Amino acid sequence: MPHAASDAVDAIIAQWNAQCPGLDVSPMQVLTRLFRFNAFATRNVTRGFQELGLHQGEFDVLATLYRSGPPYALNPQKLVETLLLTSGAMTNRLDRLENAGLLTRSPNPEDRRGTIVSLTDAGLRAIRQALKRYLKDLEALLAPLSAAERKQLAGLLRKLLLPQDRETPGGIGS
Repeated sequence: MPHAASDAVDAIIAQWNAQCPGLDVSPMQVLTRLFRFNAFATRNVTRGFQELGLHQGEFDVLATLYRSGPPYALNPQKLVETLLLTSGAMTNRLDRLENAGLLTRSPNPEDRRGTIVSLTDAGLRAIRQALKRYLKDLEALLAPLSAAERKQLAGLLRKLLLPQDRETPGGIGS
């Protein structure tokens, strides 16, 4: 089978093989590509969020509220658990989003000591706009792959992530 065009990782692997001929560096062929792809994806997605006046973490909060369904409201503890944040980090994100008018915090009718975080109408518009941009950016990143290749890659990545998810319930991020 003919080899596809070389990428930067091929050069890195060649250097490792030259310096350490008896060492199996083959795991780097996969994981270095994943790390590099993550860096490019993060850069592109971050750029899109910045154009909309958001940070990745703020998108994550808005997206978590949105995907929870109407009335698009959760208690802060549920957000902390879902996004694997400290309560302090969550408070900072909630403060920024509330100051921007994208969410509100109100007393929790089921717990007098607690609050409920809800998307405002502006927050709902913002997450819908950000989601469209986010999906457009993800589509551009995956454009070189066919639908069948995407499905295969998703399955392989799931296989790699399952043991990690079992060790860290809830995963990392949204």
